[in-house]
Amino acid sequence: MSKKWIPGFALLIIVALVSLLDTSSLNGLNDPNISGADTAWMLAATGLVLLMTPGLSFFYGGMVSRKNVISTMLQSFICMGIITLVWICFGFSLAFGDSIGGFVGDPRTFAFFKGVGAATQAELAPTIPFVLFALFQMKFAIITPALITGSFAERVRFSSFLFFIILFSIFIYSPLAHMTWHPEGFLRKWGVLDFAGGTVVHMSAGFAAIAAAIILGKRKTHGTAHKPYNVPFVLLGTGLLWFGWFGFNAGSALGANGAAAMAFATTTVASAAAMLAWVLYDAFMGRKISGMGASIGAVVGLVAITPAAGFVTIGQSVFIGVAAAIVSNIVVYYKNKTGIDDTLDVFPCHGVGGIVGMILTGVFAQEVGLIYGDTSTFLKHLAAVFLVGGFTFGLSYLFFKLTNMIIPMRVNDRAEEYGLDITQHAESLSKSTTPEQISEMIKASN
Repeated sequence: MSKKWIPGFALLIIVALVSLLDTSSLNGLNDPNISGADTAWMLAATGLVLLMTPGLSFFYGGMVSRKNVISTMLQSFICMGIITLVWICFGFSLAFGDSIGGFVGDPRTFAFFKGVGAATQAELAPTIPFVLFALFQMKFAIITPALITGSFAERVRFSSFLFFIILFSIFIYSPLAHMTWHPEGFLRKWGVLDFAGGTVVHMSAGFAAIAAAIILGKRKTHGTAHKPYNVPFVLLGTGLLWFGWFGFNAGSALGANGAAAMAFATTTVASAAAMLAWVLYDAFMGRKISGMGASIGAVVGLVAITPAAGFVTIGQSVFIGVAAAIVSNIVVYYKNKTGIDDTLDVFPCHGVGGIVGMILTGVFAQEVGLIYGDTSTFLKHLAAVFLVGGFTFGLSYLFFKLTNMIIPMRVNDRAEEYGLDITQHAESLSKSTTPEQISEMIKASN
């Protein structure tokens, strides 16, 4: 028996017992306000967004070294378990409960999904079951902390990672979701536009990632030539992410309507443009066109169009994709000269991609963008970049420090040398590694 896991296991049992008090989820099955078309699309979109997290695990897993593939992929997969329960307990309430000053929801409003059932909800889900809205939003909450994992890949202790993502979900993600998407949210009422998560998901993950890289320090192998384990994994992960992103962006229209169709179109066009921009910029700079480059470029395009997807034209989405890819590519180059070891370039791709997308949303947003002569939205988006960046980086830095005091976040040198697959999970991709060898390496690393 490992005593250090007793608190976590006991907490899960308590959650399971308290969850038995739910008696209202089946209410409203015959609500006449439910639109069959909207519900069908949102069920599909919710499934698509969940697929993005396994897609991300392949995307990240293919990039790391062979000895860290399983651990890197598991860090994404485990978010589907732990964040789901956090969301049901009080995460959804913090994000979409009764507003407290426009900054966070009342954790009691929908605690343990109280009142979240099959009926519609006038403000948040007027044509679909409220539980479907809650589950759709839950998939966003799942993938956001999973995105951060790329920054500390190959050196983080799994137990401390779990503790951090709970803190991140409760104190950073949920308040940002409330401020941005709740009808009474501070940023939303102020006039900041974020169609599907440029600030809430990508900027928050990007700034948390840079905080993680600073706190955990460089890998022992940082600065040496790195060989990705499996580029086909990266390509597969990109395809799954691109496919799932249609639910991410088009689903944010919350119905089967014209806004969903336009978001669907701008999403694929921006990603295509960004993929080409990344590889052609690489070629222009004397580098080879590569599968890794094409994959990263496509994802940057998806990130950048996310806040703008329902507010811009298809032509404008081409520009957004190209601009974001070039800017992110340049930031990756200069980041590598700083000595900051953001392992999989989460900040240059998600953080910077989100920033570019938010700024260009302020430029191109239909009727209120800078090109339409309205400066207020653009200036508010610039301010939001600094507000969200400062809020996320500051709190993430604090929570990484706090986590490190409770459970040291970085594994020791021997564990890093053997790899996290063996030392954290007693698993290995190598067929020649015997159970006895795994056991000995675990003992040596402890």
